[in-house]
Amino acid sequence: MVSWAKQRKLLYGGGVIIILLVAIAVPAWKVFYKAPSCFDGIKDGNETGVDCGGSCVKLCPSAFLTPVTDWTRFEEVAPGLYNIATYIENPNIDGEAFGVPYHVQLYDNRGVLIVEYDGTVTLPPHRNVLAFQGAVNTGQRVPSKALFEFTGIPNWHKQADRLVYLSVTDKQYREDETGSALTATLKNNGVLPVGRISVYVVLYDKNNNAIGFSKTIIDSIAAGATVTAPFTWPVDRHGAVVSIEVLPVAE
Repeated sequence: MVSWAKQRKLLYGGGVIIILLVAIAVPAWKVFYKAPSCFDGIKDGNETGVDCGGSCVKLCPSAFLTPVTDWTRFEEVAPGLYNIATYIENPNIDGEAFGVPYHVQLYDNRGVLIVEYDGTVTLPPHRNVLAFQGAVNTGQRVPSKALFEFTGIPNWHKQADRLVYLSVTDKQYREDETGSALTATLKNNGVLPVGRISVYVVLYDKNNNAIGFSKTIIDSIAAGATVTAPFTWPVDRHGAVVSIEVLPVAE
């Protein structure tokens, strides 16, 4: 039979061991335990994929719709210089992708490559945008066909439309034998300022063919303010322009 003195020693010894284990385990747990995050390279927390879905800003590939490229067009704006644009639709209501890489190739009527280049484009949530490149030099060769392809998978993030309070209030187009110009008026109807914006425009003929396009930058628009975005082309389209589309994109 164990004496009370020995029992007390055992109790004290066990208590000391428990206290030591707790003293060691708690700091060790704080040092080595990593809370689930959206940047740890593993699927944890409420993520539906690796560092995506759930409470993460990044969307998983299965959560977004593929962007649609409607057309790729080019327009000669000076001898041997062409503006090139691809019209892209983003069907994702709350998905935005920055810096999506693409590749463009320009061919002549014999199918011989004239020029090619790489670029990036931002796909704003539930908006259309242009992958635009101005004044591409083809030398003495005349392009006949342009091909566009994405060269990387869009890195989608959750983002509401940041330009929901921005409206296009006026479009003034004019042309003569020396060229053409467009002034688009944009108004910020919100109570907060809007930051840097890329503004793309597309000019359409009576058959809804894109016959002109361009891009300009607006640094900011104050709350309740109105700004104008100017565009010019050294091209007379001889009255062919019947409609104009303005595509603002938050940078």
